Amino acid sequence: MSGASGAVVRRVATAALLIAAGNIASRLIGVVREAVIAGLFGRGADVAAFTAASAVPTIVYDLLVNGAISAALVPVFSAYAEEDETAFWRVAATVINLALGSIALTVGFLIWQTPTVVMLLAGGFEPELRELTIVMTRLLLPSVFFMGLSGLITALLYARQRFLLPAFTTSIFNLGIILGAVLLQAWLGPLSLVVGVLLGSVLQVALQLPGLRDATHVPFLTFDLAHPGVRRILALYAPVALGIGFSIAGIVIDRNLASRLTPDAIPTMRYATALIQFPLGLVAAAVSFAVLPTLSRQASAGDEAAFRVTLAMGIKVVLLLILPATAALAALGAPVVALLYQRGAFGGEDTQATARALLLYLPGLPAAALDQMILFAFYARQRTLTPNLVQGAAILIYAATALPLLMWTPLGVAALILANSAQWIGHALILYLLSQRLVDLGGLRIGETFWKCLIACIALFCVAWWLGNALAFAGPLAVLLGAGGLGTLTYAGVCWALRVEALDFLIITLRQRGFFPTA
Repeated sequence: MSGASGAVVRRVATAALLIAAGNIASRLIGVVREAVIAGLFGRGADVAAFTAASAVPTIVYDLLVNGAISAALVPVFSAYAEEDETAFWRVAATVINLALGSIALTVGFLIWQTPTVVMLLAGGFEPELRELTIVMTRLLLPSVFFMGLSGLITALLYARQRFLLPAFTTSIFNLGIILGAVLLQAWLGPLSLVVGVLLGSVLQVALQLPGLRDATHVPFLTFDLAHPGVRRILALYAPVALGIGFSIAGIVIDRNLASRLTPDAIPTMRYATALIQFPLGLVAAAVSFAVLPTLSRQASAGDEAAFRVTLAMGIKVVLLLILPATAALAALGAPVVALLYQRGAFGGEDTQATARALLLYLPGLPAAALDQMILFAFYARQRTLTPNLVQGAAILIYAATALPLLMWTPLGVAALILANSAQWIGHALILYLLSQRLVDLGGLRIGETFWKCLIACIALFCVAWWLGNALAFAGPLAVLLGAGGLGTLTYAGVCWALRVEALDFLIITLRQRGFFPTA
C-alpha cells in the first residue's frame, strides 16, 4: 500500500470511528433524555402535546436541509473542496442563503397557520390539549433556523474532512433538552421541553462554529442559482425530497390517528420507539465503522466483485447484531423499561403498557436494520429515486394495516404499532427484491448466517427469559446484569460454536482498530 493510499484509508477509518462514536453517544444521551421526560411527565397529555408539536420543526428541517446533507450537499461540496476553493465557497454561500431563506419563509407561514397544522397532526386532541400544542408549535418553530444552520455547517465540515464536531451535534441537542427539562420544569411545566429544544438547537451551531475557523473570505451575499454546482445539488436532492414527502405523509397519518385514541397513546409510542431506535443506532454505528468505509471506496473504484462481497458481509454483521438485540428486548422488555423509565411520574402501570408496545414493535426491528444496508447499495449506485418511491409504497402498507385494525378490532394503539412494524418489514422486503437488479448476493451465505444467528437467538431468549423470571425479586438492574449478561454470553458462545463468519470478521476489524490485543 502506498503512502498516499494508506493515508486515505486511515482518514476514512478515523472518520468512521468518529461518526460511530458520535452515533453511540447520541443514542445513549437520547435514552437519558427520554428517561428524564418520563420521570418528569410520565405518559401524560403534556408529553403527547410536546411530541406532536416537536414533529413540526423536525419535518421542516428534514425536508429543507437534513435530507440533502448526505445525498446532495456533501458529495457536491466535497468535489469543489478538493478542486476549487473559490467555487466551493461560492456554491456553499448560495446554498446557505437559499436554505435559510426557504426556512424563514416556511417558518413564517407555519407560525401563521399553526392551528391548521396542528389539526392535521393532532386533530383528535381535546380543545385544551390542542391549544397547548399550538402554543408549543409556535414556540418551537424558530428552532428550525438553528437546526438548519447546524446541518449546513455539518455538510461543510464533512466536505473539508472535519468529522469530530459534527459527530456530536445530536448529543449536544439532546443535552439541551435534558437541561431545559431538569432546570425549568418546576417553573415552566411542559414548556421547559420547548426551551430545551431551542437551547439544544443553538448549542448545535455553537459547537460547530470553531470548525469554520478558516472561512474568512466567504462571499455571504452570493446567490448564484445558475452555478453548475448549485444545479447539481438541486438535481440530486429532488428524489430525496420525494421520499421525505412520503415520510411526512406517514408521520401526519400516524400522529393524527394516535391523537384520536387515549391521551397516553402518543407518549407510549414515543417511549417504546426510543428503545427501538437505540439498538438501531448501535448497529448502524458498528456497520459504519466496520463495513461502510470499505464499501464506499469499492463503489467509487467500480470494483463490483469486492463491493458484492463487502455488502454481503455488511448484511451479515447487521444480522449478527440486530437479531440478539431483538431477542433480548423480547425476553427482558419489562425490566429494561422499568430500569430506564420507572421513576417519578412514570409508574408500574406505565412500565407494563410501554413494555407491551415495545414487544409489538420488535418484529419490524430486524427489517429496519437491514433496510439501512440495502439502502446504501442503491445510494452507492446513485439510484436515489427507487428507494424513495419504495417509501411511498411503505406508507400504503401502513395505512392498509392500521385503518382496518382500528375500525374492526379493539386493539387501539397496538393497531398503530403493528402497522409501523408492517411498514418497516414491507419496505425492507420491497427494497431487497429491487436490489437484486443492482447486485447479485446469491451464493454468499447470507441465509446460512441468518439461520445460525436465529438458533443462537433462541438460546439467548430461553436463558434470558428463564433467569429474568428467577431474578425478578432482585429488581430490574439485577435482572439485566444477570439474565442479560448470561444471555449475551450464550449467544456469543453458540455463534462461535456454529462458526458464524460475521463474528470472526467483526472481531478482526476491532483488533485492526486497536480495540482488542492481537494474538
